[in-house]
Amino acid sequence: MPPEWAPHERCWMQWPYRENFIWTDVSATQDAYARVAQAIRRFEPVTMIVPEEELKNAKSRCGADIDYLVMPLDDAWARDSGPNFVKRNDRLAASIFHFNAWGKKYDHYARDAAVGHRVAEHLNIPTFTSDIFMEGGGIFVDGEGTILTSEQCILNENRNPGLSKKDAETALCEALGASKVIWLPGDPLDDETDGHVDGLACFVRPGVVLCAVGNSDWPERQKDLGENWRALELATDAAGRKLQIIPIDEAFDVEEVGDRYCSSFINFYIANGGIVMPKYGAASDIDAQRTVTKAFPDHEVVAINVDEIVIGGGGIHCITQQQPM
Repeated sequence: MPPEWAPHERCWMQWPYRENFIWTDVSATQDAYARVAQAIRRFEPVTMIVPEEELKNAKSRCGADIDYLVMPLDDAWARDSGPNFVKRNDRLAASIFHFNAWGKKYDHYARDAAVGHRVAEHLNIPTFTSDIFMEGGGIFVDGEGTILTSEQCILNENRNPGLSKKDAETALCEALGASKVIWLPGDPLDDETDGHVDGLACFVRPGVVLCAVGNSDWPERQKDLGENWRALELATDAAGRKLQIIPIDEAFDVEEVGDRYCSSFINFYIANGGIVMPKYGAASDIDAQRTVTKAFPDHEVVAINVDEIVIGGGGIHCITQQQPM
């Protein structure tokens, strides 16, 4: 699996439409998705997967410069139910985890579980189906053989009961073409995705990781996130390197709405020459944008308000999936 900063052919997204399912105001959430799509479109093409009955609405909100693929959907988290794109000798393929709605958190997921295969069929590319239940938000790769993931997610009984750490490493490495897994403990407060790593840490480049840290005003949270930092400090990557770790605060000064609220600044999308990252309308936005800009000096950083997305339990990274060139 190429790293997320490798050149992209396009970005994939899934259209939110189910009133009273997760979104408190689906119209506002649709407008937020449209803003993200347009921000990414500045840097690369975007394809929005959309149910047929929502096509007119999606086009009216997103615009004519977004591409559309009609497909039945349950939910709108392309990172988690879509394919993980992999390459061999410049040939594109789709590596697909089994999907059960984050450990059967929701009853309706059969259509989303088919998205990876349907996208691959649309692109006419081969597929590789993993034996494990997992989501794309639960992994991050450096493109040089290293995977970041969390024990809380993949080893959870609601996904892979009885799966050992060793067998999980084998499955992940086979699915993503890697040779080393770095394990983070996860996030005790995240009972929606069960500690998806894309809210906790990500590779900036090989050997360099951006890691969420807790604010000192909340010692318990600082301790929880500090466990992930410690795991990174002790780790080496597939090349045997010790990691350089860059700290970034959560949006600690935001009033969270609901128990799914995602306050991670790491949950951003790396586009061709751009970073589309969340902002929360709080003072912490400024430092976070400064940190991301410094971490990606060759990218233009664009911050998008995510209030109507993060109430569903994820951010910009969760609603996007890159297709490498």
